[in-house]
This record gives sequence, structure tokens and C-alpha cells, in this order.
Amino acid sequence: MATTAQILFVQGIGAGTHDEWDNRLFDSLRHALGDSYEVRYPRMPDEGDPSYAAWSAAIRREIAALDDGAVVVGHSLGATILVHALAERPPERDLAMIVLIAAPFVGAGGWPGDEFELSPDLGARLPRGVPVRVFHGLGDETAPPSHADLYAGVIPQARVYRLPGRDHQLNDDLGDVAAVIKLGDAPAGRGRQGASDVT
Repeated sequence: MATTAQILFVQGIGAGTHDEWDNRLFDSLRHALGDSYEVRYPRMPDEGDPSYAAWSAAIRREIAALDDGAVVVGHSLGATILVHALAERPPERDLAMIVLIAAPFVGAGGWPGDEFELSPDLGARLPRGVPVRVFHGLGDETAPPSHADLYAGVIPQARVYRLPGRDHQLNDDLGDVAAVIKLGDAPAGRGRQGASDVT
């Protein structure tokens, strides 16, 4: 009997984001992955006025409820908090992949913000051997595409996918992300086109 792979999708911040914005990303990812994957989409606390303490605690609880081999995915500042939490304290589960979508970089060269600031040795603090994939639309007007380069600088093991013509929500299409999750690497066909890899 085939097992169902688990995906944890962490929403971005902002009032109404869970039900009015990132729900479309969740639906796209669930549809693109198909029935072999269970995609979890928890509501994060105080999405309109988030704190790192509350969100990181919620993320850790959600990861603890997963099976080993799950994939964790975060969007926007939710991705920033996700990777910060993973670096701060090793997760209770062995992860298959960490995926950051349109993640603002908080720290030198990126956005200011002490509470969410990322460590300059972020990559060394992440779970050893777990692939990191960073997706960023080149048309993102919320978090500049240059933030993907900042992530590549502090997570040397990350592979970066720069997607032409895609906005902060990746045009509500996570097909490229699903392809990478399914293959465990670069997607074939249209998912690979226009993507730059940083290894």
C-alpha cells in the first residue's frame, strides 16, 4: 500500500492572508501534487500582527505532528519565520526538503527587523543534509528578487529558482514548486525553463 507524503504549508502574514490570499497557493499546490500527498495548511496565530515567538512555537508544534520525511513549505514572511525557526532549534522530525517561496530576507542587505533577523551562517544552522529550495518571482514587487540572492549567500547549499513574470504570489501557481517536491530536484519541462540554479 502506497504511503501518503506529508507537506506542511506555512502561510504569509497579513490580515486575511489565510483565507483570502494564500489559500489559493495551498489549493494550487494540493492540486498539482495530487492524491499521493497530504498538504496541511494550519491557520497561524495573529496573522495581522505576528510575533516570531508565537509563530515559531506554532510551526514547531505542526512539524512535531508530522511523520519523518515530510516537506515544509513557507510563503513570504511565513517562509522567513519557518527557516529562522528551523535554524534556531533542530526539528523533531527528519525533513525531506525545505521550500521557501517569495521569502523576504531580514538582515544585512534586506529588510530591517530585529525580531525576524536571520543569522549570517543560516545554512550551517539548518538540519544537515536537508535540501533547501528557494523560489522567487522576478516580478515580485513585495520582496525584491534580490532577496533570493541574499538567501543563496547565507545558505550555500540552497538551490534558487528565479521565475520570470511571476509576482509575490507566483501568480497563484505552485506547479513549479510541486514539480520540485515530486522529483526531489529540478522540475522537468516548463518548471525548469527560466529558472536559475544556485548550488
